[in-house]
Amino acid sequence: MPIVVPLLLAVALFCLGVYGVLARRNAITMLMSFELMLNAVTLNLVAFDAWHVDGLATGQTLAVFVITIAAAEIGLGLAIVLLLFRGHGHVDADAARDLVEAKEPVEKGAEK
Repeated sequence: MPIVVPLLLAVALFCLGVYGVLARRNAITMLMSFELMLNAVTLNLVAFDAWHVDGLATGQTLAVFVITIAAAEIGLGLAIVLLLFRGHGHVDADAARDLVEAKEPVEKGAEK
């Protein structure tokens, strides 16, 4: 099989992931889109490793590291999403930016 086929599939996956991150407001959908982009990178690593056979399997080794990073990212992301949902009842990424309130410093003499 020529290398163009997995590369085109990886480009399609990466473009779908970028569209999902930029167009969606739901945090879970954004996490799934990040996973699509990481899967596209993993597919590229394995495809180039199969194309450039050197006996070291560096592409496959790097793919394992990408999968490990993706698992850690999704675990941390889901923990943040669960805390956001429990505290505010939504997982809207745009509304989560507005949760930070600017607190004015209280002067010691002005306390009542």
